[in-house]
Amino acid sequence: MRPLIPRPVEMRRDGKTLAAPCAVVLAMDPEVRDLVPMVGALLGEVGLPLAEPRVPAATDELEETDDVDGAARIVLRLDPEAGPEGSTNPERYTVAVTDREATLAAPGPAGMMHAARTLATLAGPDAAGRPFLPGLVIVDEPRFRRRGLSVDMARHFFGVETLRRVVDLLAGYKFNVLHLHLTDDQGWRIEIPSRPELTRPEPAGPDDDAARGFLTIAEYEELQDYAAARFIEIVPEIDVPGHTNAAMAAIAELSPDGRARPVYDGIEVGFSTLTVDLPATEPFLRDVLGDVARATRGRYLHIGGDEAHSTPADDYARLVRLAERIVVENGKTPIGWQEIARAGVGPGTVIQYWDERSDADVVVRAARAGAAVIVSPSSRAYLDMKYSADYPWGQDWAGLIDVRDAFDWDPATILPGLPPESLLGVEAAIWTEKIETPEQLFEMLLPRLAAIAEVAWTAPDRMDWSRFRPRVAAQAPAWRRAGLAFHRDPQIDWDRAASGGHPGGHPGGHPGGRAAVAPPR
Repeated sequence: MRPLIPRPVEMRRDGKTLAAPCAVVLAMDPEVRDLVPMVGALLGEVGLPLAEPRVPAATDELEETDDVDGAARIVLRLDPEAGPEGSTNPERYTVAVTDREATLAAPGPAGMMHAARTLATLAGPDAAGRPFLPGLVIVDEPRFRRRGLSVDMARHFFGVETLRRVVDLLAGYKFNVLHLHLTDDQGWRIEIPSRPELTRPEPAGPDDDAARGFLTIAEYEELQDYAAARFIEIVPEIDVPGHTNAAMAAIAELSPDGRARPVYDGIEVGFSTLTVDLPATEPFLRDVLGDVARATRGRYLHIGGDEAHSTPADDYARLVRLAERIVVENGKTPIGWQEIARAGVGPGTVIQYWDERSDADVVVRAARAGAAVIVSPSSRAYLDMKYSADYPWGQDWAGLIDVRDAFDWDPATILPGLPPESLLGVEAAIWTEKIETPEQLFEMLLPRLAAIAEVAWTAPDRMDWSRFRPRVAAQAPAWRRAGLAFHRDPQIDWDRAASGGHPGGHPGGHPGGRAAVAPPR
């Protein structure tokens, strides 16, 4: 049995167990039959093989499903009363395990999937190696309805397979958003059918596959399907009006002098900008944002807006409001980094707060006028920051972030005066200027992503570092089985986890990395 992360609202043990020596009978409400493949795969991974699922024609027949000799019975029941008493959170759920059956209850499919993941996490072998489930009751719901991770695909592109693995990792810790930073000065990483030239220029750097490539529309749609099956929403980001050198390298008309900008593979920011009054600017924004909106299944489209240091303030406000208007016209809700609050964005737009050194007052004022807020404080939630001063990759401009730093904070206190109803949730971020391989990516995510998961899900009065440390150590065997690199943060007693070597092993004492990886540029 692996300890739960994030920590649930309530868990009561009764000392009994549910043995499953042969197979699992899955009985469910007809409305959740689409979850059978995913639930079956989860249970199979932990040694609970699925017998033929039983789907009654009506909910009131659920109790009448026949048992299979020697099999445990797991029931998936839609129940509007599931979860904490009085809760209206759509992701709430209840798990109840007796010595006869396990019942998963939720008001809808998302909560049901959370319940199934919780049950699979709790499964373990008995003394004879047979699978069993501990007798208990879990009543749970997330603190915040939005729990996400932003991955920078523009500086280094890791491909669809790596993104699938990120989706799986997020789903396992009950995140529900993957935000893809798809464009920047260094590269344009998504196909734009109306502007195919955007993905043609290649960075003028080393022969590095991660510095090249892009998502085709077909790959982007497939990734969204894969994520949606795991109740994760993909949010694309097209970063404007700054961070636009890649676009200006592809489309000369976006530059005031009519010359294409040289491709760029450095890490400086703030030098590029769109020009509001150029004839090419608005058609470019309409084509790009329209194409991405049409290809996006989810509700949101991120317009960036950060670090536009070369954009005059008046032009910046006009460009942000133009991008915001185009997104709304295309049926999506705009999101932007905190700087967009200076532009006077409209009610309903979402502001992502990242830089604790500025903009707090203007973000709070925008929230009081109807904007929503996501918090991504760079000193806590930027997972590309180094764990320690001598760490071989990552950056340190926002400080060093060890596992306790990522765990020990309260999102509700980041912006004093923010109306509580304006705070949508929490999003971690990982930027890839100095992260070049999938191994480095996962090592920087783990174990800190597990800490962010608990921050985003668990109420403050149940956040306990002394209890989190052994629970995160116990995640290591699962990470090893999945082939995911991770950092053995010295604050965690990893030796208490199940035996087995960590993947790779950095020769400089940073386990989880790959020995043959060159240092970052």
